[in-house]
Amino acid sequence: MQHFQELARQFETYLKQYDFFPPGPENLYVPCRSILASGGKHIRPTLCLMACELFGNLSEDAFHAAVALELFHNFTLIHDDIMDHAPLRRGKPTIHTEYGLASGILSGDVMNIYAYEQLRKINPAHLPEILRIFNKVAIEVCEGQQLDMDYEAFDEVGIDEYLEMISLKTSVLLATSLQIGTILGNGNSHDAENIYLFGKSLGMAFQLQDDYLDAFGTGAQVGKRLGGDIRSDKKTYLHIVCKSVMDDKQSELLNSFSALSPEEKVAKTISFYKDLGIDKRTRQIILKFSNQAFDYLNKIDKPEARLKPLKEVAAFLLDRAY
Repeated sequence: MQHFQELARQFETYLKQYDFFPPGPENLYVPCRSILASGGKHIRPTLCLMACELFGNLSEDAFHAAVALELFHNFTLIHDDIMDHAPLRRGKPTIHTEYGLASGILSGDVMNIYAYEQLRKINPAHLPEILRIFNKVAIEVCEGQQLDMDYEAFDEVGIDEYLEMISLKTSVLLATSLQIGTILGNGNSHDAENIYLFGKSLGMAFQLQDDYLDAFGTGAQVGKRLGGDIRSDKKTYLHIVCKSVMDDKQSELLNSFSALSPEEKVAKTISFYKDLGIDKRTRQIILKFSNQAFDYLNKIDKPEARLKPLKEVAAFLLDRAY
């Protein structure tokens, strides 16, 4: 079984080999080509290919599904950036910033449609099940994004509510990518369920680690300046857990940091989190989901050598040994 980097290169070559979009209108399709060429890691399509190869031979169907997942993922990024008023994506101007709001909306829409056009090419024996799964995750991702937007206006968000939101917005697409690959590789329902749960737990741990690293990582780990979530008052897991354990006096102290400069606010908040043990609590839940991920993967009846590439990917994403 090939390793992640090898299959990622194969997928990137495949993606460059075919131009999925017609020449015009340019204002519709140039943005589509732009985001696909902007340097994404291709995690979801590559995991789809890895799962397919774990249970069978790589097929053209697997590449069609992988492209569909990549197109769908980038469609969600375009629209998320519009809703978040984000100026940058992958260090470059976001699609709506560079090409305009109308082109951003329409290019996202058409990428989603072209994702289904790729799925249409899959062997009819698998297509009904793949479409059912793909439609389910597409709905869930929209639900997760809506919850994320709703929570921005809430004064309080519960821990369980937050975990459900990141599950829908982030984890389920990663899990479904593995599930689809397993089905196309002719894995059985038991394998498909366990690899889905592996991916879902991995996605949860990865997102929670992202929350953690924003406050307690290094610039190199985060790829941007630290404390971005704190500067923007984002309701991350750290913030929500902190709110759940504070008393009134501590709450007043945390609120007082808003009057400080952005740099002071970040430094004071991180120190406050440490005093309350929020860093330890967050590491504990990351470890919980991380361990769950490896437990589900170990339930798959394949030799250790066959599972090793997926374990390496999980270990790399979570910066841990396995």
